[in-house]
Amino acid sequence: MSKKLKIGLFGFGVVGQGLHDIIRGQDLNLEIVKIAIKNPEKKRSLEAHLFTTNHDEILDNSEINTVVELIDDAEIAYNIVKRALISGKNVVSANKKMIATHLAELVELQEKHNASLLYEGAVCGSIPIIRNLEEYYDNELLHGISGIFNGSSNYILSKIFNENLEYGVALKQAQDLGFAESNPILDVGGYDPKFKLAIATAHAYGLFIDPDKILNVGIQNLSEHDIKYAREKNFKIKLVPTARKISTKQIITYVLPKFVKSDDFLFNVENEYNGVTVQAAFADKQFFFGKGAGGHPTGAAVLSDIAALRYDYRYEYKKYHQHNGLVHTDNVNIEVYLRYTHEYTLEKLQIDNIIERFSRNDYKYVIGNVSLKTLLANRDLLEQKDVFIAHTGRYTYTEQQILKVSEEEVIFN
Repeated sequence: MSKKLKIGLFGFGVVGQGLHDIIRGQDLNLEIVKIAIKNPEKKRSLEAHLFTTNHDEILDNSEINTVVELIDDAEIAYNIVKRALISGKNVVSANKKMIATHLAELVELQEKHNASLLYEGAVCGSIPIIRNLEEYYDNELLHGISGIFNGSSNYILSKIFNENLEYGVALKQAQDLGFAESNPILDVGGYDPKFKLAIATAHAYGLFIDPDKILNVGIQNLSEHDIKYAREKNFKIKLVPTARKISTKQIITYVLPKFVKSDDFLFNVENEYNGVTVQAAFADKQFFFGKGAGGHPTGAAVLSDIAALRYDYRYEYKKYHQHNGLVHTDNVNIEVYLRYTHEYTLEKLQIDNIIERFSRNDYKYVIGNVSLKTLLANRDLLEQKDVFIAHTGRYTYTEQQILKVSEEEVIFN
């Protein structure tokens, strides 16, 4: 028998209302006792007595055994989740920035206070990737995970490549539809998928990585020249977060625009949809596809976590507790397309092994190798409006960088 959940809900925005829509009319052995909101003046679709602006009415209520956190502010969300776990309440959250930034501490709090924190809705909306990494792949050797983790940027790129819209027009559409924020840099700048990648990497490899140590380069500097180049090569450009095993003990992570070929699963992931590719040693390549944004898709993932709590489910973080010796590194070279204006850009990024170069007054690019470490050290340069960089999908290893690469990993390259 499942136990009765008495829920305190923080936030009644798009996802909170989507969750309520899904729950309404179903017999799920749960009850929403109280909903914390920020704006008491806003007209609500539920009875007034359900709402409060006082967080203590939920966090100090001994009747409430489950907290569902669905607000935007990462720091306030952190304080809510921390207090709830310390008091022994189970928590469901969809706040990727908060979870990615504080994951190591939150895992420790769960174990210390015998509570559970679930967050499927924080990564790729309706796609159950965390539960699969945690359970299905718990004993699997993973070569890599990558994909499209952000519906806003993917919607913009889809409109550009499929409907020939200009970047600014596609961005405005995404904002009007609620896929992108009024300040969209978190999406188009690659910050949102970086937080999601950090969370996924914890379950794939047992590494809790500080998001600040993950390179994120977005699509905000994309120009008509870059689009034309991709089209001439029959590529699409997608914003792709990647966690990848490059040796028996080394993991790299980054978020970069990528030239995607037609035989890649991601080539046909369009609009607000997300897609995740998992490359495993034994299960080989597997692909997950679904809506990555919106109240109902994300609400469905949140409800899945809530339902699991009725049976006392919790993440075990098996790979983290195995102490498998894996380390996070930026000591690898990748092949990139780099559009630039000034020659000092090439010098500062130390681009070498250039295999293609083009130059005229209004457009210059090279394709060559660059160190991930150098890119991380020059993030400010990569954000300049006259610079755009995209991964070609190829890597270059040296004996100094890689102590030992297995035969399977060479095949994966």
